Amino acid sequence: MRKPKLFFLYALVFLLPLNMACSQEKNNAGGKNPVQGSSVSSGKVLVTNNLDLDFSKHKVTFIELGADNCAPCKAMQPIMREIAEEYAGKIQVVFYDVWKDPQPARHYSIQLIPTQVFIDQNGEEIFRHVGFFPKEKILQMLKEKGIL
Repeated sequence: MRKPKLFFLYALVFLLPLNMACSQEKNNAGGKNPVQGSSVSSGKVLVTNNLDLDFSKHKVTFIELGADNCAPCKAMQPIMREIAEEYAGKIQVVFYDVWKDPQPARHYSIQLIPTQVFIDQNGEEIFRHVGFFPKEKILQMLKEKGIL
């Protein structure tokens, strides 16, 4: 009677995480990241793990630290694309997936995702927000800071 209980415990502890990891890999391998873009200046979101960004070419850099499989992060993706397209040349939009590479999370000292960090042309942080950030609120903040 005791062995079946141990079997289910082992199955739960070892097989469930393995199954979840495999399904996540399958989802990531088959689909393109919805915010992926190759050129920031043409109005695309830069998806990168490179921390050496050139902030001087844009009035502000909007950095989203999140993950592809995080619900509030997914909700931010259309907002990031719209801002990148509507303000190309003025606002650089960058996405770091901190589940794939935790280095950007450490670099920007984040504890929760999504976190949005706004950096000016001098490389100075001008604003930070944690959680879902509606487009209207982002634009309002940028106007208050004199960026738009």
